[in-house]
Amino acid sequence: MSYQFSLAFLTVFDATPSEAIQIAAETGYSHVGLRLLPSGSEGLFPLMTDDRVFKETLAALQDTGIQVADIEIVRLGEQFQVSDTLAFLERGARLGAKNVLVAGDDPDESRLTASFAAFCEAADSFGLTADLEFMPWTQVPDIAKANRVVSNAAQANGGVLIDALHYHRAHMTLDDIAIIDPKRIHYVQFCDALAAFDDSTDALIHVARQARLDPGEGEIDLVSLFQAIPKHAMLSIEVPNFDKAKSLTSKERAANALAAMKGVIAQASNSPY
Repeated sequence: MSYQFSLAFLTVFDATPSEAIQIAAETGYSHVGLRLLPSGSEGLFPLMTDDRVFKETLAALQDTGIQVADIEIVRLGEQFQVSDTLAFLERGARLGAKNVLVAGDDPDESRLTASFAAFCEAADSFGLTADLEFMPWTQVPDIAKANRVVSNAAQANGGVLIDALHYHRAHMTLDDIAIIDPKRIHYVQFCDALAAFDDSTDALIHVARQARLDPGEGEIDLVSLFQAIPKHAMLSIEVPNFDKAKSLTSKERAANALAAMKGVIAQASNSPY
C-alpha cells in the first residue's frame, strides 16, 4: 500500500514555509504541515502576518504539487472565542489545508467540549477537520479524555490526533487506541524517543519541541502503533531535534526522518517499503 507522508512543521522548524515545501518535494513527501498560530507566547507566524510570505507559500505549493496536510495550532482555553480563529481558518482554506491541530487548555470539560464543537462547526465551513491532540501537560492528557470530548462534541469533522511521543509519555496502549472510532483518526504524528524519561512538565515540553528522535532511533514501539492505526490516516513525521540541526541541514533531517519511518513500515509489514 502507498502511504501519504507529511513533513511536519517542527521537523524543519528552521525553514521558511516555502523552503519546507521545496524540501518536502525533494525528499519524497506528498504533504507539509504549516504553523500559523503560536503554540506558546511566541506570537503570530509570518503566514498570518506577512502577505509576501503567504504568496510565496502559495507559489511554492503550485510549483511543486505538494499539498498542505495540517495547520497549527488552535488552543482551546478558558477565554476561547471561535471568532478569533476565522482569519486563521480562511488562510488555511486558501492554502488547501485538510486538518487543524487543536490543543485543549480549558480545565472545565463541559466548556472545553462546547468550544471544540463550535470550532469544529467553523472549521467545517472552510472544509477543514479539527483534530484534538492529547498531550500529558495539557487539560487533555490522554486518549480517554480526547475521545470523550470529540465524541460528546458530536461533530462529523472532529478527530483525535495521536502523537507517538505523547502516546508513550501518557502510558497509552493499543487498547486505548481501540476506543477511537477509526474515522476519527485523520492523521498521526510519528517520531521516537528513549523509554526512560523525566515526567516534569518542563522536561516533557523540551523533548516534544526540541529533542525527538527519528522513527526507529529510540525505544517506542512504533511498529505496533503503526499497525493499530487506520490505513487512511496521513502519516505526519514530526521530529524536531535542535542538536541535530547544528550539524544537519533541514533537508537532510527531513530525508532521514522519512527514510526512518519507511523502515518502521517495512518492519510492520515484514516486507521492504
